[in-house]
Amino acid sequence: MPKKTKNKDDDSSSMRLGEFGSAIMQIAEEKGISKDKVIETIEAALAAAYKKEYGKKGQHIRAEFNQVSGSAKFFKLLEVVDESTREFVVVQADEDLLQPDVEKEKIQKETEPEQKEIEEDEEKLPRFNQERDIILEEAKKIKKDAKIGDVIEIALESKTEYGRIAAQTAKQVIIQKIREAERDSMFKEYKEKEGEVVSGSIQRIEGRNVYVDLGKSIGVLFPSEQIERERYHIGQRIKVYLAKVESDPKGPGITLSRIHSEMIKRLFELEVPEVFSGTVEIKSIAREAGSRTKIAVFSKEEGVDPIGSCVGQKGTRVQAVIDELGGEKIDIIEWSEDAHKFIAAALSPAKVLSVELDDEKRESVVKVPEDQLSLAIGKQGQNVRLAAKLTGWKIDVVGDILTNTDLLQADEEEIETEKSEVQDGADEKEEEKKEEKKPKKSKKSKEDKKEE
Repeated sequence: MPKKTKNKDDDSSSMRLGEFGSAIMQIAEEKGISKDKVIETIEAALAAAYKKEYGKKGQHIRAEFNQVSGSAKFFKLLEVVDESTREFVVVQADEDLLQPDVEKEKIQKETEPEQKEIEEDEEKLPRFNQERDIILEEAKKIKKDAKIGDVIEIALESKTEYGRIAAQTAKQVIIQKIREAERDSMFKEYKEKEGEVVSGSIQRIEGRNVYVDLGKSIGVLFPSEQIERERYHIGQRIKVYLAKVESDPKGPGITLSRIHSEMIKRLFELEVPEVFSGTVEIKSIAREAGSRTKIAVFSKEEGVDPIGSCVGQKGTRVQAVIDELGGEKIDIIEWSEDAHKFIAAALSPAKVLSVELDDEKRESVVKVPEDQLSLAIGKQGQNVRLAAKLTGWKIDVVGDILTNTDLLQADEEEIETEKSEVQDGADEKEEEKKEEKKPKKSKKSKEDKKEE
C-alpha cells in the first residue's frame, strides 16, 4: 500500500510539471514570442520576488529556473572593484563624533568650498557597497583568475515560501516583460513586411484617422494617406500599404497608406502571376490617387505580351485592381528604351504625330492632331502631367492641323499596310497548302510502285 501511494504522488507531480511546461509553450505561441524569452521572464520574476522577500537593498540577484523539476536556484552577483572604480568612504573616529555641534558647523563651512571645487574638477565615483561589490583580494579567494570588472556569483539559500507583496512583485514583472517581448516580436514581424500590401478590417474611426486591425497589431490610416472621396465604415475589409513601421512604447507604430504609388505594383503582383514571377516588369508608375494611374511595363522574354498579361482575359486582372482602388482609372503602356516611342505611348489614348527631344534639358515637344490636343493634355492637364512623371521628360504638347493631302497619305499608308498584311497571310496559306499536297503525292506514287 505505501508503495502505491508514492507512485500516485510521483504521477501527480509529473503531471503538474507537464502542465507547467505546456503553459510556457502556450504563452509562447499565443504571444508570438520564443520559449527562451518566456523562461527568461520567469527567472526575472523569481529574482524580483526573492529580493523583495529575502534580499537586501542594492543587491543584484539572479534566478536559474529548472524546466524539468520546476525548482529554482538563486545567486547574488558581485562586481570585482578597486579604488579606481569605487569610492571607499572612511568611517569617522569616535573623537570626531564627540566634538560639539558648534565646532562641527565651523569645520563644515571651511571645508564646503574646497569639496565643491574637488567635485567640479573630478567626476564622483559610485560608493562601495558590500551587497553588490567585492574587492579584488576577496574575489581571488573565490575565483583565482578574477579581474577588475568580473562578476562573481555566490549561491544563496533557495526559498519556496513568499508573501503577498513578493508574489505581486513577481506578477508585475511577468506582465511587463511579456508585454515588452510581445512588442518586440510584433515590431520585427511587421518591420519585415514594410513596403508590402496587407489586408485588414477597419476597427474604429476617430475624427478623420482610420484604425485598421491587421491581425496582431493595429495600423493608422491618416487623412493625408487616404484616397480622396473614399468613404470608410467599421468592419470594412480593405487592402493597405505598410508605409512605415516604427518602434513605440505601446506597440509597433504602423503607418498605412492607400495613395502610395508602390501600392499599384504590389496589387498587380497579387493579381498577375507574370509580374510576381518577374517575367513582366513594371518599370515606372505615375499616380494621382483616386483619379488616374499610368504604368509602364516591359518583358525580356520573347512571346510574352506585357500589356496583355496585366490586362488579363476580358480585362479581369486590371479590373480587380481598379475595383480595389474604388474605380481609379489605370492606363497600361509598354516601356521602351527609345524615348520617342516611350513618350508617344505615354500620351495615349491620344495619337502622336512626332516627338522632338532636347537631351541636354531633357525636354520634348510633341505634335498631335489639332482635334486630339485636348485629349493629349487631359482634364486639367492630367494626361500630360502623368506622362511627364512616367517618362521623366518635360513634355510640351503642340496641336498640328492636318491638310487633306496629309490625311490622304495617312490613309494610303494604312491601306498599303493592310494590303501587305493580307498578301502575307495569303502567301502563307498557299505555302501551307502546297506542303500538305506534297506528302500525299509521294504516298500515292509509292503505293502505285508496290502494286506494279
